[in-house]
Amino acid sequence: MRLLFAFFRLYPQRTIMMLICLLFAGIAEGIGLTTVLPLLSVALGQNEHPNAFSQKVLDVMDAIGLPTTVGVILSIIVIGMTVKSALVLLANRQVGYTVARVATDLRLDLIHSLLASRWEHYLRQPAGGMANSVATEATRAATGYEHCANAISLFIQIIVYAIVALMIGWQATMVSLGLGVLMSVMLYRLVRASKRAGKKQTRLMRELLSRLTDTLGSVKPLKAMARYDVADALLKRQTHKLNRAMERQVLAREGMKAIQEPILTLFIAVGLYLALVVWGLSLPSVMVMVFLLARVVMQLNQLQRRYQQMQTQESAYWALKDAVQAARDNAEPVSGDLRPTLEREITFEKVRFHYGDQAILNVTDLTLPARSFTTLIGPSGAGKTTLLDILCMLLEPSAGQVRIDGVPIDRLDRLAWRRLIGYVPQETLLLHDSVLANVTLGDPTLTEADAERALRQADAWAFVSQMPEGIHASVGERGSRLSGGQRQRIVIARALAHRPKLLILDEATSALDMEAEAAISKTLQGLKSELTIVAVSHQPALMRAADRVYRLERGQLVAVEIGDNNLAYQPA
Repeated sequence: MRLLFAFFRLYPQRTIMMLICLLFAGIAEGIGLTTVLPLLSVALGQNEHPNAFSQKVLDVMDAIGLPTTVGVILSIIVIGMTVKSALVLLANRQVGYTVARVATDLRLDLIHSLLASRWEHYLRQPAGGMANSVATEATRAATGYEHCANAISLFIQIIVYAIVALMIGWQATMVSLGLGVLMSVMLYRLVRASKRAGKKQTRLMRELLSRLTDTLGSVKPLKAMARYDVADALLKRQTHKLNRAMERQVLAREGMKAIQEPILTLFIAVGLYLALVVWGLSLPSVMVMVFLLARVVMQLNQLQRRYQQMQTQESAYWALKDAVQAARDNAEPVSGDLRPTLEREITFEKVRFHYGDQAILNVTDLTLPARSFTTLIGPSGAGKTTLLDILCMLLEPSAGQVRIDGVPIDRLDRLAWRRLIGYVPQETLLLHDSVLANVTLGDPTLTEADAERALRQADAWAFVSQMPEGIHASVGERGSRLSGGQRQRIVIARALAHRPKLLILDEATSALDMEAEAAISKTLQGLKSELTIVAVSHQPALMRAADRVYRLERGQLVAVEIGDNNLAYQPA
């Protein structure tokens, strides 16, 4: 019941309300059940010589002024069952609300903790695995809570039936309960098998979706090289493993159902024999005992099946909690509380950065004046993107200091500083949505006027306004209705929509032809009077458009003087 205690700590009020409703529902049902035996006694003409339990019930009815007629007794049964049903409905309503809340809270908790984690931790998380956690594991975890609640409801009903049965005939009841517990112990191996299968499903589903996401992201070159059969075979192996885990789960579940039914029949037969032959109970007592004990054993069977299903889904909850905890353990460090400005300059003072024992940046000194255009060049792996990540506070330097207008960057409010940044990545990741949605990303603080201003700044308004639906036109899947240069301008407009003071472009023009790159370089030149621009590029157009160019190679930064036909190097 570890899962129940976990949910109780998270949702105490709803869980307590559910338990109270189920408890009173059981009491109401118990009151209705206690009148069944007197009803049978009256109906069969045995009211003159009722058994001890029937006599106690009839005495209670006389004491509160209720006539002991068939109509009154039937009314008590109906009222008890009606109240029980209403309370169970109220309890299930709480369960339903909590199930929806569990899934939502787990998803939001995972998303928030991942986005708040260190950049290095985030990069280690497979996209498919995260998608599976948000979509599948959260739903399975919520279903686990539902099975847990149903198991509690069944347990309370078993207690009620057992108490009433004990008051009628304790010997037969104890024997039946003992046989029911024995059956549960015998079948517990199937519960453990379901739990193992559930854990394996969780792991294999995460691996499969991670592999599928990676494969779909590179499907074009795979098809072009006729290599998709390799990916197909790998995905088939993963799918077959998942299929076997699901088969084991189904086999354990159906095996339990198949074994329980004949055992239940045997228990009822034993109970009947003991009641009629050994203990010589009256016919009404036997009829009620058979009903109650059959219900006890049936509910016990259902309880075990619910517990089995809960164990199957439980692994998804703990896998999600582990992912959340891992992200929290790798949360970004607490930043300062100073409000950032960018009016004078950004300075790197003797900045170093290491990945383990590998030096990415050696002693780096760099000054980026405000409202200037700086381009960084250098071979792949030289540390250009690392330098940008340090500037965005995604990474922390191993040594040295970055200052913004003379203030150490670690004393600044991290989120406030990032809000001053517009970032344009190499990949033009566009949503299958309108131009407006792609520029604002659904930010409620940004209006259509903000989007139009940003599109004009990015020199994108001319072609956007000519589209059939203008700013509300769809860009297609991954921007398929636009050219490469148009897609890049939409992404630049997105980076400008919230009025940043620093615009960062990480290889943003590498996929464009010379004409499109030259046009975007001209656009960026027009923006440098309004904001500071830092670009990483291998392209000559961005080098010529910049106020200053630096080459980063082997961890060393040098300034590059650009002539018409040659490059000359000077120390930075």
